[in-house]
Amino acid sequence: MNTTTDEMSRQDAAPAESSTLSRLFPAAALYWLVTAAVIALISLPKAKDLIGPDNDDVMRLVEIRDWFGGQSWFDLIQYRLGLSGGTLMHWSRFIDAPIGGLIKLFSFLMPMEMAEGVAASVWPLLLVGPLLLAFGLAGRRMGGDIDGPRVMHIALGLGALFAFTCMKFRPGALDHHNVQLVLAIGIAALLADRRGSALGHAAAGIATALAIAIGAETVPLVAVVCLCVGARWVWQGAAFAAGARAFGVSLALAVTAAFFATVPPSAYAAVTCDSLSLGFYSLSALGGAGVFALACLPARIAIVARLAASVTLGAMLGAVALFIAPQCLGSPLANLDPLLVELWLNSVTEAQSIAGQMRQFPETVAGFYLVGLFAALVCIIRVWRGDQRSLHLMFLVLIAASWGVSLVQVRGSLFANLLSIPPLALLIADLQKKARENPNSVLINLGFVVVTLACVPAVWGLGGVIWRQGLANASTDVLSMGNVQATDDCGTVEDMAALRSLPPGTIAAPSNRGAGILRFTEHRVLSAPYHRNQGGMLAELHIGMAKPEEALKLLKQAGVTVVAFCKNDPQTENLIQMQSDGLYASLARGRVPTYLSPVQSGGKSQLFLVNEADPK
Repeated sequence: MNTTTDEMSRQDAAPAESSTLSRLFPAAALYWLVTAAVIALISLPKAKDLIGPDNDDVMRLVEIRDWFGGQSWFDLIQYRLGLSGGTLMHWSRFIDAPIGGLIKLFSFLMPMEMAEGVAASVWPLLLVGPLLLAFGLAGRRMGGDIDGPRVMHIALGLGALFAFTCMKFRPGALDHHNVQLVLAIGIAALLADRRGSALGHAAAGIATALAIAIGAETVPLVAVVCLCVGARWVWQGAAFAAGARAFGVSLALAVTAAFFATVPPSAYAAVTCDSLSLGFYSLSALGGAGVFALACLPARIAIVARLAASVTLGAMLGAVALFIAPQCLGSPLANLDPLLVELWLNSVTEAQSIAGQMRQFPETVAGFYLVGLFAALVCIIRVWRGDQRSLHLMFLVLIAASWGVSLVQVRGSLFANLLSIPPLALLIADLQKKARENPNSVLINLGFVVVTLACVPAVWGLGGVIWRQGLANASTDVLSMGNVQATDDCGTVEDMAALRSLPPGTIAAPSNRGAGILRFTEHRVLSAPYHRNQGGMLAELHIGMAKPEEALKLLKQAGVTVVAFCKNDPQTENLIQMQSDGLYASLARGRVPTYLSPVQSGGKSQLFLVNEADPK
């Protein structure tokens, strides 16, 4: 199909990089300042706590505190979580370091607790800057010389809305997902360089290595990124050789540096599927080195030979994966105990499949899934028409990969919606141009408005909530997701004060209470919502379900000194329904076993000391 003159000009023109950057930085800075100010002005005045509401935000603070308290950079064990010996966390020190640096900086000016809150408020707002810079760069490159400035501003506007409606960029968000989102759109923007410059692709390789090091959630996207680079080399050959070499060598070197900078020597040979370890390191380092080697082949090698060489490299990497980390080819949560799946994982919003989301929260499905699907269709049409074919094909593959992940875990929709912004910004720019050229056409102008609104996930989410629950329940937080702490009345200041008054011991409490107890007290907890803490989580669940006369043995086995019971906790309610003759059901009816001594808390939780010996 023939392309229009504007499409051909846009496709052929490559914007001068200096001109791009000279306009991009001031624009991105302005959008950043305005967006950060609006987020702060709306969020901070009503905040009851400067640390975010997600359990991961709280646990990140606990991890940083332990690091400040003398725990080794390489030691990620949370010694106060789980059964004896603690729980090895799978998070990266690469996130602890900048947040910890901000806390230390602010601690010179204010008390430590206040410094923690201020640092937690500033950190996500700082990340909005590079997020918008990447959106602007991607939009500028999508539009080319002709439409670049307009597309850039539209992408910045959509990016600002994304940041405003995404909980990951609210003050207090210490969860690493915000950094992953910045890296994802940053990589896409750097790869969108039609010239294939070595510098930009080297930066993309480093960002890809950081994405792998920070969290395994982005591994599927990273694999597709590497596939895109390899496919471009196969198609363009010598014209893209410098970019491919730069990407490959920077990926290999950066992931090697990250591996040795964060993995202790004792774990060099260990393979884990939820963090940077030998498995992901070997595949990414060999893959990067392989891409570099391919791009070093003679410039005149035929496309068939390039394709054969790439297939050979892929086969070699597949063999390495099967040899070193076959267990990582599936879900890292595949071995989770069925009881935890039923009572915990199925209640975690970001881990829900599309089927689970439709059952529990059907009003949010459109907001999570339709924008990514729409963007993918737009990319398909553009590829078919030959308009910015290579760029739209790349975004199509990236969006499709993230959208596919979202079918299994809804958290993937964040990345799909994120990556949808550049191609949708170009679509809006084209429709805007048509609307200006036809000011009297109601159909064209109405179509422009409708499509623009349809490109914003929050619009779909708000529409779904209004449709199902009414206008009174509408909120920009409608698409929030995460491992959020329970919102009932337990875990109050009075509860924590009562716990702090007790000698340090081990607390049996619902998993959503664990991170808060670690933050506000010196106690250890059996349970917090992390898949590596299966033993502690199961111990707490079995204690709650056991008959009162049998629960004492389990309490002693786990070393529990205090039971923090909250009748209204959702997980506790489920346990009471499952085992009406269990310990928690007995406590809910006011029947306290003789081996438990009530503690006056003044809060909503019921605290019980576990006696050294049953008085009976």
